[in-house]
Amino acid sequence: MEEILRAAKKLAIQTALQAGQEAKNRFENLNSILVKDDFGDMVTEVDHLAEEIIVNGISRHFPDHVIDSEEAGHNGKTSDWVWVVDPLDGTNNYAIGMPLYSTTLALLYRGKPVLGVVYEPMVDRLFVTMAEKGAYCNNVRIQVKKNEKIQRSSIGWIQGHAVQNEAKAVQLRHYLDVNVRRMMRLWAPTIQWCMLAKGDLDGIVLYNSESSDLYAGILLVQEAGGIVIDYEGNPFEGGSAEHYLIACHPEHKEYFMELVRQGLGKKE
Repeated sequence: MEEILRAAKKLAIQTALQAGQEAKNRFENLNSILVKDDFGDMVTEVDHLAEEIIVNGISRHFPDHVIDSEEAGHNGKTSDWVWVVDPLDGTNNYAIGMPLYSTTLALLYRGKPVLGVVYEPMVDRLFVTMAEKGAYCNNVRIQVKKNEKIQRSSIGWIQGHAVQNEAKAVQLRHYLDVNVRRMMRLWAPTIQWCMLAKGDLDGIVLYNSESSDLYAGILLVQEAGGIVIDYEGNPFEGGSAEHYLIACHPEHKEYFMELVRQGLGKKE
């Protein structure tokens, strides 16, 4: 297993950097921008190009592994090893010329994330994490920070494409917006996970988001000393089609759980 993980880490870094550089080179020089679903989500030729670089690399080196990628979908294989790929997390930003996006890969073993790589090409930040080996940004170890004035918190909000203006989501989002110092909604979820892992955010509240940009970020936060729990305080275990999560420093758990409880209008 250790040998597979060493090779996987090397490959993930190599393909993330290559795909990210291609995206950077083509930034604001797109030939094709399409709306791909009823929710207005976009896809560009760079999504497919970056995905091809990553998927082809994985397929060559690990032909028996499952690959589940944002645009291409599932490769139809069966394995304990599953790669989850978002070749261009933040496509909508990218498509309108906002330089806020990343290339994201996660490797799961028997349903648990064991490797995560995130590359932000525009600022040349490479995040790498492995289970029980810490989290790093450009080879410097990173850590979730404790905020001594947590009532003045900065948090990230992440919601799935299908959520749209679902009443409960709007209610919770609005409550958070007016009860914390700053609520960020970047439309590039992985970057928010990275910000939490390196101490730039105090927490994340996630409402029914997709898995493609989830696992690398979760592992980064956990390996940076943070916790990832559901709204009831149970540790994240994966395996669910719908995710409702809180991520934060362990000592801020009760604060964020209470914030979400109140935001959803739940009584004691």
